[in-house]
Amino acid sequence: MTDPIGHSITKRYRKTIWNPFIGAIRNYGLLAPGDRVAVCISGGKDSMLLAKCFQLLQKYSEFPFEVTYLAMDPGYHPDNRRRIVENGEKLGLPLHMVESKIFQVVDKTPKSPCYLCARMRRGCLYKHAQDAGCNKIALGHHFDDVIETTLMSMFYGAEIRTMLPKLRSANYAGMELIRPLYNVRERDIIRWAASNELSFIRCACSVAERTEAGEDATRRDTVKRLIDGLCKQNSNVANNIFHSMENVNLETVLGWKQGAERTTFLDVYENLQYNEEE
Repeated sequence: MTDPIGHSITKRYRKTIWNPFIGAIRNYGLLAPGDRVAVCISGGKDSMLLAKCFQLLQKYSEFPFEVTYLAMDPGYHPDNRRRIVENGEKLGLPLHMVESKIFQVVDKTPKSPCYLCARMRRGCLYKHAQDAGCNKIALGHHFDDVIETTLMSMFYGAEIRTMLPKLRSANYAGMELIRPLYNVRERDIIRWAASNELSFIRCACSVAERTEAGEDATRRDTVKRLIDGLCKQNSNVANNIFHSMENVNLETVLGWKQGAERTTFLDVYENLQYNEEE
């Protein structure tokens, strides 16, 4: 049986999706022989693409690994749940639906509902993945999520940090989170979906609906628009933000921290020699 959607990833979008996907797995050591990965599917374009990429990778991989496709239903409207199931069928993905009532809990939370929702969904996925015998969960965060998070940490968190390609879980022993779409641009995911006539759900909670109606612009939307505007002036801006986190010059920052330990430039000032032009 032919797989035109999968074929489009490895052929038409080979340079923009498939190669960056494979590159992130290799460069960041995201996958190893014998891994059991739970691909976490929200129903959006990013996680659905990630799931399809993993299905293709199993076919072409040089070493064996197992994949479970966990589709989270935190309390979607029946129409949204139906679309997730239908898209899973179109993509040929054997989805395992995970039921929860997260939206009911979050909707009653006036402060930081999106943050709470993300934490609760993450915890739920970790638990189900661990129960399924998996040692890794894969999320659909992409390149644009990374650079937006980088700027958001500066603008709203007063610190310099980014979204890492992999993390060991502090609460679930032996579990690791990986982000294989780390180098894939959102614009290319949108193009892939459109060219295959695929329509995916968005967040679909009451908070998202209010935001989309213009009631309150989210911080991420604000940063996204800022980056888009800067890229119109200089096409290298997005890549520069991304690579800046690989080139942090500790000799030219006021301070840094590792765990609970904090260091300021004054602590090491006597041992440094600065260029007078700086």
